[in-house]
Amino acid sequence: MILFFLTSGLFLGWSLGANDASNVFGSAVGAKMVSFRKAAIIASVFVILGAVIQGAGTSGTLGKLGAVNAIGGSFTVALAAAITVYVMTKFSLPVSTTQAIVGAIIGWNLFTGNSTDTSTLSKIVATWVTGPILGALFAIPLYILISRIKRRTRIHMIQFESYIKTGLVVVGAFGAYSLGANNIANVMGVFVPAFDLSEMNLGILSLSSAQQLFLLGGLAIAAGILTYSKKVMETVGSNIVNLTAEAALVTVLAQSLVLFVFSSTSLSNLLVKIGLPPIPMVPVSSSQVIVGCVIGIGLYKGARNINFKILGEIAAGWVATPVIAGLTSFFSLFIVRNIFNIDVGRKISESVETVQTPERAFDISQVMKYIILVIIIIGIVISLYYYMLERKKNREFRKSEERFWKYIK
Repeated sequence: MILFFLTSGLFLGWSLGANDASNVFGSAVGAKMVSFRKAAIIASVFVILGAVIQGAGTSGTLGKLGAVNAIGGSFTVALAAAITVYVMTKFSLPVSTTQAIVGAIIGWNLFTGNSTDTSTLSKIVATWVTGPILGALFAIPLYILISRIKRRTRIHMIQFESYIKTGLVVVGAFGAYSLGANNIANVMGVFVPAFDLSEMNLGILSLSSAQQLFLLGGLAIAAGILTYSKKVMETVGSNIVNLTAEAALVTVLAQSLVLFVFSSTSLSNLLVKIGLPPIPMVPVSSSQVIVGCVIGIGLYKGARNINFKILGEIAAGWVATPVIAGLTSFFSLFIVRNIFNIDVGRKISESVETVQTPERAFDISQVMKYIILVIIIIGIVISLYYYMLERKKNREFRKSEERFWKYIK
């Protein structure tokens, strides 16, 4: 029964796999160095490992932004973010799941009257700017280094390509692990406070309540990678800028390093020990980082190589995502509370004494409310999608018709 209440989070995980997780191997697939099938399998395995082993590093950050204190609220917030990411994915835009869940949580804060932690929000938003910049700063020197090694060693082209392919697989596995460790908080972070599962003992290891949620989220991400990430991979890897083999390796490596830096508690603690400020454990947008890496290499090779039209469309998606997710979350919460009479949360000050630990058994009538809600929302999304698809087809038809008559004239 608990799985049902997690369906919105699992849908969000699937959306992340279809969009954000594809960035791990997008450059490699776009450069035709690694097949989509191999990339998808490797990414799926390592994103699950990263989520379970190291996923707790960033899970507390979203809780500080807005502590969703009811299962109905967690369900609705995750569903709003998932719908936003899914719709943007249908347009092949590599938008950020981080932005979607942040916008959805802020929508919950506004609906319930809770204040948004501006300190946490500023840290998260800062990564939307610093992520692409760090990606470019990592990518440019790495690209220069590999290019010089290639020229000085004079490795045969076939042998060099073999080394690059091996490197793409290794670095891609590392990137998938870092992605799972950093971004699993976007998928299951809002459910951690609301669910208290018994510890699962598997003999050689045991999984806490949070790790069980992260395992389910990791499996959902893997499903998204395997079933729906190919088109976005091709957009990131080949349409923004034409990538060479070494450039594909560099973009994956640079993106992996950025994600690892913001998800490694060990590295943050090490900096504190030597007297440096800690690294904030913040979910980072893999989409923004990978685009920053690709742009960095494009600028180094010459701005003419960059497709600014597609880049502009991606930037527009980044701006629209949190706004759309916030509005979707707010109105969905209104529907859930007022029409289905489901508790979606209240002010933290009002709920300190009244909120109880969630029960492990749920009333079947409560479950039916969620089922009806999911059916209605899915119907709305499908209708909206086919409406937009039909409009797109009509526009393309009119354009082709205009071209035809111009040709006739």
